[in-house]
Amino acid sequence: MAKSQDTFNKKEAEKKRQKKKQDKVLKKEERKANAKDGNNLEEMMAYVDENGNITSTPPDPKRKIVKISSEDIALGVPKHDTVVVQKVRTGIVTFFNDSKGYGFIKDMETQESVFVHINGLIDKIKENNKVTFEVEMGQKGPNAIEVKLSK
Repeated sequence: MAKSQDTFNKKEAEKKRQKKKQDKVLKKEERKANAKDGNNLEEMMAYVDENGNITSTPPDPKRKIVKISSEDIALGVPKHDTVVVQKVRTGIVTFFNDSKGYGFIKDMETQESVFVHINGLIDKIKENNKVTFEVEMGQKGPNAIEVKLSK
């Protein structure tokens, strides 16, 4: 007699595939049976009220009072006509390291410490010097620029 072409492992693998397929069909039927009827789009909608809360009721169109004129709509990027005037400040150098090229100035008006780099200096400074400077915002905070010795 000739041996069967199907080995034991092949038969077991085929049984597993059939079992998996049957389980998948059973799960699909179970989901269909347990599904809620009437889950249409209207029941799934959520609305945001005037206070920013999510509700299931649509907003009342009679309460809408927003009126927009076509002149109020800006197309494109708005032009920046405002020129920021830098105020010259005075302060005292609390720390400055010549070898590393940076230090800090204590602003006399706000009493905050402002970073200063050697590239922002006009005059050579050292600790406890009274200076005038302008402030610009850097990546990590305010930076002193155009630092001059006060007289």
